[in-house]
Formats: sequence, structure tokens, C-alpha cells
Amino acid sequence: MAQKPSIPKGTRDFGPQETARRNYIFNTIREVYELYGFQQIETPAMENLSTLMGKYGEEGDKLLFKVLNSGDFLRGICEGELAEGATGHLAARLCEKGLRYDLTVPFARYVVQHREELTMPFRRYQIQPVWRADRPQKGRYREFYQCDADVVGTDSLLSEVELMQIVDTVFRRFGIRVCIKINNRKILQGIAEMIGEAERIVDITVAIDKLDKIGLDGVNDELRQDGLSEEAIGKLQPIISLSGSNQDKLNTMRQVLAQSEAGQKGLDEVEYVISKLSTLSSQLDLDLTLARGLNYYTGCIFEVKALDVEIGSITGGGRYDNLTGIFGLPGLSGVGISFGADRIYDVLGQLDLYPAQVTTATQLLFINFGEQEADYCLPILAEARQAGLRCELYPDAAKMKKQMQYANQKQIPFVALAGETEMAQGRLTLKNMLTGEQTLITPQELIEQVKTMA
Repeated sequence: MAQKPSIPKGTRDFGPQETARRNYIFNTIREVYELYGFQQIETPAMENLSTLMGKYGEEGDKLLFKVLNSGDFLRGICEGELAEGATGHLAARLCEKGLRYDLTVPFARYVVQHREELTMPFRRYQIQPVWRADRPQKGRYREFYQCDADVVGTDSLLSEVELMQIVDTVFRRFGIRVCIKINNRKILQGIAEMIGEAERIVDITVAIDKLDKIGLDGVNDELRQDGLSEEAIGKLQPIISLSGSNQDKLNTMRQVLAQSEAGQKGLDEVEYVISKLSTLSSQLDLDLTLARGLNYYTGCIFEVKALDVEIGSITGGGRYDNLTGIFGLPGLSGVGISFGADRIYDVLGQLDLYPAQVTTATQLLFINFGEQEADYCLPILAEARQAGLRCELYPDAAKMKKQMQYANQKQIPFVALAGETEMAQGRLTLKNMLTGEQTLITPQELIEQVKTMA
């Protein structure tokens, strides 16, 4: 017996119902993006590794899926090199391309490559899959979709404000209660200066960004392994544990970072953004442990957590002042957010928040009693589709029970029947599959009734 096929770990199949739900997520996010004047672009699944490497930090580089060169990829590699097992060196020679890790770095490449065609500030959104060679676990996949929006070509903090309004609008439409966490990399830089470890800003941000995953003791252990002194780690503790209102935290950090120019600027930026978002329906918290481990962030950073489900971040983003500089176009500032569609999918499912009509593909099924009856139904079917109804004619003149079972299994809410009696009167019998009620009506009445009730 042939072995049953499977798919790689960290990936998923999506059937009709799941795909309909995912499209509901994508369409909701797309509609909100377009309300704010963002335009859609797409970039290739594969990028040159030279585009991707070195943009996500050492840990991020390890998670890149590399693609073997086409054809004889071992050409020019001697047996001695293979025997030595120098995987890093060999990978650089065997693989010139890789699957994109996120949508932001490809976007930066796109901006530089198409700079002369773009009107600045450029507001783009992008909904495409990305790949990470991560360890699969609940809420974490190796292939998943991101739904990004970025504004590039302006330093204005109003861009941050609008992106947070987008986050609030999207999750209000989904019915998901969320907490939007905000911090600033300049504040983190000021904290590193304050504890006497300014050169270790990357190590500090990578470690404290794992606070939710490994806890405070785990963060402290990692900082020790990175070479931070016990004195520096001790100075960090009250900051990590700081509580109170957003204003309380800002006031405290004003004093803690009094000698840090960068820290004060970061506090100014956060305070400005928070002050403009007083009308948000979502909870907004200044979280000094939020670090967003990616190295390209330079200003405000954001992360969104669902309040009623235990799952990781479902949206994140931040300001990057010079991401395009790595591709030869320095000084072009941008800010962006990314919705994690796959995690949002799981949250909506756990909270049972999908609208019923999202998973209803066919609204109206025409029963097939035979060739003559099918011929009678076909023009009515065409008229119903012109009116916007999703409908189908059962393809075979099968037993009535089988056709009704088909309707039930597909959760089709209405069934139309046309036998000798109905055809003689120029009518159809409409059956409501939920209530069992049947009505003898004209084709036009049928269309209007299904449109009203489906």
C-alpha cells in the first residue's frame, strides 16, 4: 500500500471553509488599508540572499530558507570541501536565493529599485506569504501570511498615529479585544546607556524581547551569557518591572534617562503618539520591555496582543530610519505594521467570531429532477447569479435524499425545487433548510427572498 502523502511541518492545508475565513481576514484588512490611502504591491517569493542576509540580526539569518542554485549546484565544489562539512561556507556558494523572511526588507529593496517611479511619501500595503525555518509550535508556523502597511519618505509621527488607528479599526471590525503595546528603540538605547552597556544594545533588546517566552530569570540568564555585569543587570530590573499608567511610566523614565539625549527623544516621540490616540477603543500601553528584536527599527515600535486568547503577538511593527540605506538610498525614513493573518485566523476561531455568511459558499441549490427540469432551472439560475446570488444546480438527477444531504453537508441555506407542478405554473418551491418552511413562488420572488434572508 502506498504511503499516505504529507506536508512539511509548520505548514497547513486550507479547505474551502478555512480559505473563506482567511479571505474574510485578508479582505477586512485590505478594505481598511485602502480607506487610509494605501496602495497594493507584490514582490517575488524568492529574493537574492544578498538582499536578505544581515538584515534580521544573527538569529534571523539562521531562520532563512535558502534555495539551491539551479542545475549542477555542486559544480566547482571539490570533495574535500564537502568532507569538511563547512555548511555556512558551502551554503553561500550553493545558494544564491532565499525565501523571503518578511515583507519589509523586500519592500525596502523595491523602493530603492523603483525610486524614480514612486510618489513620496509612498503608502503601500502587501498581503503575501513569508517563510521562516523556525521550530513549529502553537501559533508559530514556517509558512504564514503577513499583511503589511508602510509609509516611507516621511519622518512625521502622524504616520505612527494613523497606523495605530488602522490597528484599532481592523480589530474592532473583527470583534477582537486587543492591547496595543508601544515603546521606542531610542528609549531602549537610553536604558543601555544608563546601565553602562551602550555597546550591548542589540544583546539587551534581543534578551528582553523574550520576556513573555522565558520569563525574567531567563532574560537575566541570557544577559549574563552575553557578558553583562551583575551591576548592569541589577540596574535593569526596576525598569523591566515598572508599572503604573502610561503617564506615570513616562514621568519616571524622564528622571531615569535625564542624562540620555536619545532616551529623552524617544520619550518625546512616544508621548506625542500616545497623546494623539486618546480616542482609540483598544487598550494602549507603554511597555518598556517591548524591544522587537529586528535590528532595523530605530524609533517607535508596536506589538498587539489579544486580550481573550493565550497566543503570541498578532500584529507588530515600528519606525526604521535608514532601512533603504543598506541598498544604496540612505536617509529615507519609514514606518510600518504587519498583521499576522495566521494567528488572527486562530484567534477568530477560538473566540467564534467568524460571521455565519463568511463560510456560506453556495446560498441556493437547485434540485435536479431530470433533463427537462434542469433546462427549466438553468435560465432562473443565470438570473439569480446576475442578481448576485451564489447558487448551483446539482449536476446529476440523483435521489432527492442524496441531493438534500449534499445541501446539508455544505450548509446551503436554501433549496429550490422545480417539478412538473411548479413548471406548469411557472413557479418553484423554495425550501428554507434551517426552518424546513416551503413556499411556492415565482422565480423573481425566489431571488428577492433569498437575497433578503441569506
